[in-house]
Amino acid sequence: MSDTLTTAPRSAGAPLAPTDATPMLAVRGVKTFYGNIMALKGVDVDVHRGEIVTLIGSNGAGKSTLMMTIFGQPRAREGQILYEGRDITQMPTHEIAHLKIAQSPEGRRIFPRMTVFENLQMGASVDGFAHFEQDLEKVFVLFPRLKERINQRGGTLSGGEQQMLAIGRALMSRPRLLMLDEPSLGLAPLIVKQIFDAIRELNRAEGLTVFLVEQNAFHALKLAHRGYVLVNGLVTLSGEGRELLERPEVRAAYLEGGKH
Repeated sequence: MSDTLTTAPRSAGAPLAPTDATPMLAVRGVKTFYGNIMALKGVDVDVHRGEIVTLIGSNGAGKSTLMMTIFGQPRAREGQILYEGRDITQMPTHEIAHLKIAQSPEGRRIFPRMTVFENLQMGASVDGFAHFEQDLEKVFVLFPRLKERINQRGGTLSGGEQQMLAIGRALMSRPRLLMLDEPSLGLAPLIVKQIFDAIRELNRAEGLTVFLVEQNAFHALKLAHRGYVLVNGLVTLSGEGRELLERPEVRAAYLEGGKH
């Protein structure tokens, strides 16, 4: 059973018309399998409008599986996923993207043979290029390095630059919910700080809702309004980010024995 530190507001009744009390994203009792192996064992997560919510856990806990399940690959075998009051559990991935949900997946997955500009064009295609120049400038303000590399092929960028490009490409679709999977993975501390500062600024300046999956518990919980701890496919703790940072079991498991 999940040990909840703070009680998040819950929606009442059937989620038809989203309200401020209705989670933007509600994951209810989701079970996901790989063959006969149950990777998610009944996960419940809420993300409210304007929040940064993080999901932390060790490698193999099921964090990326949850992120991919929300996007429809793989499908939840049991449970329900609601976005702005709408059941998207069985919706095709391309239709989910058109609901203004954008994902920056683990491992970045940019188009390596395309230039930075062409990668950003691919992100904008979801929005029909309606605000391309304006959104391009926003991405370049957020990540000036991308402007310097605009004609460079994605595959020749550094790891940090590729991560900036993956986030920038997601932002070009003008999402209301941005889902980030391990954005700090394998990056130098200075680049990690730049990435997390950018996420904070997007949330502060534009009210962008962010669901962040991270192994870097210290940075993620410092950044997030609320957090969840996933262990072996189950949520075991939830609460405000700063509260979770102070929990001895979180510090021992994810902050190198309490040091950071």
